[in-house]
Amino acid sequence: MAVKEQHAEATALSSKVDYDTDFFQWTQSTAEMIRQGRLAEVDLEHLAEEIEAMGKRDRREVRSRLIVLVMHLLKWEFQPELRTSSWGSTIDEQRTQIQLVIQDSPSLRRVPSDELAASYKSAAKRASLQTVLDSDRFPPSCPYTAKQVLDGGFLPEGR
Repeated sequence: MAVKEQHAEATALSSKVDYDTDFFQWTQSTAEMIRQGRLAEVDLEHLAEEIEAMGKRDRREVRSRLIVLVMHLLKWEFQPELRTSSWGSTIDEQRTQIQLVIQDSPSLRRVPSDELAASYKSAAKRASLQTVLDSDRFPPSCPYTAKQVLDGGFLPEGR
């Protein structure tokens, strides 16, 4: 069988791949159909869902990293006697990764300030569990601004 015929046969088969049966193959065949301009054959509903999910994934990543970052800032501030280079490294890494996501998707720039209050509650709870400090030892609301949290030169001092 000629290479062209094999490609045509594989393309015909791939256009029938079900989203729920083999997600990976569905992504590959959908991409191929789009490249070939066969838009009428594309599963538009699932494609729209996946594109939307990609955006949510990036937003979720910023929030998740923000929680870890704030948790480590709290640990840094409220347990100065236990500070380690590992904590500093984690703080730096979370800031870097948040900035990388925002560079790729500048519209997510507002997420840290929009989500800081909600993220703080999770961060304080985790910090309490990891430090064995009572949760009432931490301020009831985030003691840092979003600008401070993301500032590579900012490390809180003990209260």
